Amino acid sequence: MKYAVFAIAMMGVPPLAFIISLNRSWMKYAIWAMIAALAAYQATAINFFSNEWYRGTSRGMEVSVIYLFAAAMLITAAIKRRLPKLVPSVGAALFVVYFLLCLPSWSTAESKLFAWMEIWKMIMLYMTYLSVRAYLGLTDDVKSLMKGLAVFAVFNFLLIVKDHFSGVYQPHGVFPHQNGLAMGMHLFANLFFACFLARGWRGPLLNTFAFIAASACIVRTYSRGALAMIPPSFAVTFALMFFAGLDVPKRRVFMRILPIAAVGFIGLAAMLPRIIERFESAPEASKNTRLELALCAKEMMADEPWRGVGINNWGIKINPPYEYAERAGRNPNRDEEFRDGIVETVYLLVGAECGIPALAAMLVWFFYYLLIACRLVKKLKGTPYAAIPAGLAGGLVACYLQSCLEWVLRQQMNLILLMIFFAVLDHLNKNAARIAAEARGGGHA
Repeated sequence: MKYAVFAIAMMGVPPLAFIISLNRSWMKYAIWAMIAALAAYQATAINFFSNEWYRGTSRGMEVSVIYLFAAAMLITAAIKRRLPKLVPSVGAALFVVYFLLCLPSWSTAESKLFAWMEIWKMIMLYMTYLSVRAYLGLTDDVKSLMKGLAVFAVFNFLLIVKDHFSGVYQPHGVFPHQNGLAMGMHLFANLFFACFLARGWRGPLLNTFAFIAASACIVRTYSRGALAMIPPSFAVTFALMFFAGLDVPKRRVFMRILPIAAVGFIGLAAMLPRIIERFESAPEASKNTRLELALCAKEMMADEPWRGVGINNWGIKINPPYEYAERAGRNPNRDEEFRDGIVETVYLLVGAECGIPALAAMLVWFFYYLLIACRLVKKLKGTPYAAIPAGLAGGLVACYLQSCLEWVLRQQMNLILLMIFFAVLDHLNKNAARIAAEARGGGHA
């Protein structure tokens, strides 16, 4: 049945692309539909060759409605003869290098099917990136994309409120796990915090709601790692906003922040007992498991430093008949039915599965965009658009630091968000001079 549904949906993509191409407003509605599809990702994704019991970063060859909208946007760009280049930026080239360096791990993978699932995911992510670049190239409409993302954050918050009053201890909203929710909301919280501070940014009420909503989601997850990332990430965003030179008097900034801080303090005080409990009751076994799995990853990297043990094959190689767990002193008395978990850091996971060259390429790709965000603040200095890279720089700091504790940046939804924001940064970087000139002339974003 799912194959029939997928076939019907695929047949609708070319007509949808033709309709979108008729009017610029339809392009805006299409990008909003993409974001709405992301909010309903779990409900709209079809998993081919699925194995829901596998403990890996991909459990099937996923196709979601968001990818169909992405394909439609690319076809629209082709109709308009504005299709972006296959590798339109340095950042895109770095992702391609990372992707290519992951491919040799196919040769060491025990399950070629599981390896293909992760490779397919990377292809779909790149298509999403290109579709957002195509949309921005066709419309130059960053504002509508920002509005859609703000609504996404508020909608997710409403789901968290619903779960909170339903008694859910660690709600996850539209994300598959609370750690993914926390990491995703760090991007939104810092982004809309910067927009909240920016003078001349339209839609201040929506930005304020999105900032409060995303921040509340982070706190409500009770994730120790996410809570620890709040000070450094917001400090980066705040510092960059002051450097941006938006000509906002310090008193006005203080008066803007004061009521939000008061509301935040009241909310934090209400949840403080649970937060303290999360830190005080952290089991010693959890810490030991993290350390043991990290040692397992190092054993894998020692065995296969160049190719890794196979992309998306950790769940196989960590268990018998492979002896990585035993060599690291992990669970020496476990029975045959026991299945071990995934190492709790994306960096060691990529290094173990795909090898050290792929890990290095991923790090360069990640930190290139952090550098671009910081440089864009200078290029867009004095304009409301400086808020976007300033906020994303703070959000990326949180994501990269939290990834030392979590493997969330291999989860589909978080990577889709990352690709969307990377596309925005690349568009701003390519057109920074023109955007800055127009914004300084008009005064509003």
